[in-house]
Amino acid sequence: MMSSGYTHIDNQNVSGSVPAVSSPDHVQLKFPESNLQTFPPTETQGKITGTFRPPSDADDSFSRPGPGGAQDNNQPSGWQRFFGVAPYQPYFDVDTSDVLERIRDSLLPYKGTFSEKTLNSPDLYGPFWICTTLIFVAAALGNVVAYIAHKTHHKHWDYDINQVTWSACLFYGYVAVVPLAVYFVLKYLSVPSGLVQLWCLYGYSLFVFIPASCLSVIPLEIFRWVIVGAAGFLSATFLALNLRSHIKTASDRWFLIVAGIFLLQLGLAVILKLYFFTIVLGKE
Repeated sequence: MMSSGYTHIDNQNVSGSVPAVSSPDHVQLKFPESNLQTFPPTETQGKITGTFRPPSDADDSFSRPGPGGAQDNNQPSGWQRFFGVAPYQPYFDVDTSDVLERIRDSLLPYKGTFSEKTLNSPDLYGPFWICTTLIFVAAALGNVVAYIAHKTHHKHWDYDINQVTWSACLFYGYVAVVPLAVYFVLKYLSVPSGLVQLWCLYGYSLFVFIPASCLSVIPLEIFRWVIVGAAGFLSATFLALNLRSHIKTASDRWFLIVAGIFLLQLGLAVILKLYFFTIVLGKE
C-alpha cells in the first residue's frame, strides 16, 4: 500500500526536521550553527608577520617561490609575469610608520644608514607618492610664483598647464632612468646592489624638494636660491653617503662615481629652481 511508506507524526519532532507548530500564535524556529569566517582573520599575512618581504636584489624579485616553498604554477611565466600585480605587491607592503621613518632618515643624510635599513625591505610606495606629490607641488607653486610676479609688475598672466607635463617628465624620468644607469654601473663594478633598492633610495631623496618648493613661494630671489640649494645639497649628500660605503669597497674609482651621483642630484635642484621658480616677465 502507498500509505505503508509513510510514518504518522503526531506533535512529535523528528531529528533533522523543522519542529512542529504547537499553536498558530507560537512559532519556534531553530537554525544550524553558522560557519561564517570571523573578522579579523586569525592568521595574519604580509607585513604584520614579516614573512612576506621584498628581496634585497631586484634580480630575484620575480622568481621568488610561493607561500608553500615552491613556485606557483598558476602564475604566468616569462615576460608575462611583469604585467601582473603579484610581483609588485611586496614593494607596497609598508605602513605609515615605515614611510615616515624613511622620510625622516632622508632629511638626516649624515647618518648614512638608509641603505642598511632598507636592504631587505625596499618599497616603491613612498617613492611613488613622494615623486607624484613633488610633480604637482612644483607645477602648482611655479604658477603661483609667476602669478605673484606678474601681478606685482601689473603684467598679464596665463596659467601654464605645460608645467605639469614637464614636471612629470622631469621627476618621473629622473627617478626611473638615473637609478637604472647607476644600477648597471654598479653591476659592471661587481658592487652588490638591487635595482628596487636604488629606486627606493632615489625616491625618498626627492622629499626634501617638497618643502623647498613651498618655501620658494616667498618673493625673494636670493632666498629661493638658498632654499633650493640647501635642499639639493641635503638630497645629494643623502645619496652619496648611502652609496659610498658600497662603492668604496669594490672600486678604486669610487670617488668619481660618488661625485657624479652627487653632482647629478645638485643639477636636478638647479633645474627645479630655473624652470619653476625663475620668473621671466613677458613684454606687454
